[in-house]
Amino acid sequence: MIRDVPYGARPEHRFDVYLPARAQAAPVIFLVHGGGWERGDKAHGPLVENKVAHWVGKGFVLISTNYRMLPEAQPDEQARDVARAFAAAQQRAAQWGADPRRYILMGHSAGAHLAALLASSPTLTARHGVSPWLGTVLLDSAVLDVVQLMEQRHLGLFDDAFGADPLYWPTVSPYHLLQQATAPLLAVCSSQRAAPCPDAQRFAAKAVALGSRVEVQPEDLGHGEINRQLGLASPYTARVDSFLRSLDAWVAHLLSR
Repeated sequence: MIRDVPYGARPEHRFDVYLPARAQAAPVIFLVHGGGWERGDKAHGPLVENKVAHWVGKGFVLISTNYRMLPEAQPDEQARDVARAFAAAQQRAAQWGADPRRYILMGHSAGAHLAALLASSPTLTARHGVSPWLGTVLLDSAVLDVVQLMEQRHLGLFDDAFGADPLYWPTVSPYHLLQQATAPLLAVCSSQRAAPCPDAQRFAAKAVALGSRVEVQPEDLGHGEINRQLGLASPYTARVDSFLRSLDAWVAHLLSR
């Protein structure tokens, strides 16, 4: 493991790299933690432990990044941090025996929202030097349509994140930024909560209409369990792996071992 690789000047601009024993053209899972845009950490055990055991054990590199939090950085600034980190990780792939063409972007909760912003905004990723990646996995995204969320009753944490200005909301709304086909995307959603799966289905419908391949995967798990249980031997992990196999022949080979 390589801890605290810098991608910017701030203390929060760091990511950790988990390496397999013998990396060879290794695919990379680039992980963005959740925490309501105001807390969380790249090294949090429930975020990384099962994912590292599962995918690094199969020959993947896993990278887990930090980014600035509220109130210092609003979600649009956080997305720019994640884009910078993602680009830096792609540029350093050869140092770790990884393949820069085989990156998979994954995020949970607020981190899934930020990952969805990258997937929905080619302008954002191009501005920060992000190269095309294989696919995106959203783990129970906190929100995909910010405008719809903010116009309804909602938790106070969303006011902290998105404020009271309706002109700001679409600028941090993956649904509204989505204007062209994206890399293949899997949206895992908790069927135990009312909003996530309908939100994911609506986003998926728009993406598919634009020519994207998007799958929505409801899971009978709580919000935190969708994060913690991924990587354990389970039908849930197998379903995520099935999506990953569809992205690339080498990824499929490693997952079959």
